[in-house]
Amino acid sequence: MPAQASDTPSPDEGRPERAADLLVRCLEAEGVRWIFGIPGEETLDVSEALDRSSIEFVPVRHEQAGAFMADVQGRLTGRAGVCLGTLGPGATNLVTGVADAFLDRAPLVALTGQSGLERMHKESHQYIDVVRLMSPITKWNARVSGPGIIPEAVRKAFKVAESEKPGATHLELPEDVMAATAPPSASPLPRTNVVHPRPAESDLERAAALLQSADHAVVLAGNGVVRGMAWGALREFSARTGVPVAETFMGKGLLDADDPHALGAVGLQAGDYEMAGFEDADLVLAVGYDLVEHAPKYWNPKRNKRIVCIDSSPAEIDDHFIPEVELVGDIGFTLRTLAERCPGVCAEVRGTRLARVVSTTLADAAGDDAFPMRPPRILLELRRAMRPTDVLVSDVGLHKLWIGRMFPAHEPNTVLIANGLAGMGFAVPAAIGAKLVLPDRRVVAVSGDGGFLMNAQELETAKRMRAPFVNVVWENGQFGSIVWKQDRKFGRHFGTDFTNPDFVAFAESFGLPAARATSAGHFAECLRRFLELDLPSLIVVPVDYSIDVAISADLGEETAPT
Repeated sequence: MPAQASDTPSPDEGRPERAADLLVRCLEAEGVRWIFGIPGEETLDVSEALDRSSIEFVPVRHEQAGAFMADVQGRLTGRAGVCLGTLGPGATNLVTGVADAFLDRAPLVALTGQSGLERMHKESHQYIDVVRLMSPITKWNARVSGPGIIPEAVRKAFKVAESEKPGATHLELPEDVMAATAPPSASPLPRTNVVHPRPAESDLERAAALLQSADHAVVLAGNGVVRGMAWGALREFSARTGVPVAETFMGKGLLDADDPHALGAVGLQAGDYEMAGFEDADLVLAVGYDLVEHAPKYWNPKRNKRIVCIDSSPAEIDDHFIPEVELVGDIGFTLRTLAERCPGVCAEVRGTRLARVVSTTLADAAGDDAFPMRPPRILLELRRAMRPTDVLVSDVGLHKLWIGRMFPAHEPNTVLIANGLAGMGFAVPAAIGAKLVLPDRRVVAVSGDGGFLMNAQELETAKRMRAPFVNVVWENGQFGSIVWKQDRKFGRHFGTDFTNPDFVAFAESFGLPAARATSAGHFAECLRRFLELDLPSLIVVPVDYSIDVAISADLGEETAPT
């Protein structure tokens, strides 16, 4: 029998629009698909408005993880991811993820609840000045002090977050403001396209002249090329001019690792740049290079390099980074223009010692059946099992240095590394975010046994969201990167050892498939099998870090932050 229409009016029928409703309409107008976070008392009206919207609210198990998920959504799409926390501890728990987006240049909008305006002038339960708290780690942040400013505040938060160089913004939502009636005429402001200016013609001419007169030019390409989706232009530039390209860790895959012009990933040790050809370079084209990843003193120690900066914003001030020409604007346009004007300036394709050392070490790993497994064999099996467009997410620790140094990337945005703030606990929530954005790609998260437990609770979120990925935990019972650094500096290590739970039983307690590798072959078999599942899964790999991530003594002193 058909259901009869109810005579009971819906709760919002005839009710004036609240500020919370207007806020959510503005978020919908920005194209927001998900909001990651934890609800609270002060966000009750916002949560109720979201429940009636087209936006999916994703409850996470820790606010930091929600911010990491939003961070990765922003990285992969260029559209700001959104995370939500309540006041006090909810807001402070967001801080690490917000700061990560700030330093890794990922567009993100953080929303936090707050007490009513009338409580802010005095001591009050859970009240802290969140706007001041967020100020150093956001590009812009503000308190929504009245319903009427919501359309402007939301539009500005997204525009600032998504404009170069992108990053985090924050809006504080006092509970009494959110419950108040919105102005009848208020409506979302239309989205506008981010402006991509072009460099001046005179600067393009100067840069072309420098490139044409250089004996040995080299490109240092970074995160800005990924953000600007300019890797096609970079590949065209390198192919037409013959100029080889070194990548930062966050720029991995801008050139296919198999491209003869690819010098490899630099940024681990002082000798990286020398082995990649920077010692002989008389011109460095810094393309989308973020100094936050690795300081220029490591590739320009004598301050004698001629530098052309190609980026979306003016160069940072650093006495080892003083460009002769700054080409500020659309990176893709700039690279294509220079390629047209400077074809064949580097006729000889030069190999690099760095690329040879890395490729030889990886190839030799095929015959390494030692167990616990050594990092090169683990990375070799990961590369064998994953397709060129599949995504590897790295947590922070010694394994990150191995991945940054050695894992071959064939496409951009296929190796996600936190290398600005570099916060441990990134991998599990980041893998969830990546899988939501790229559902047709397979995702692997690599964690150390230190970083894994920092956000392991999000395995429940992954299962609930049906976001399958394989979490590979490198287990050695130590904070490995600190052991490595202490041993190198003091000849011993201290304060670095810990014990672990049974990770397999832990994952199984969430109802997830899990296994402990017992040999190199068993690890490869588990990896191939788990990659085909439609559930998150976990593989524990006992790891032997006795081989130095430096690989070669020629590479010199380690300089990379983990």
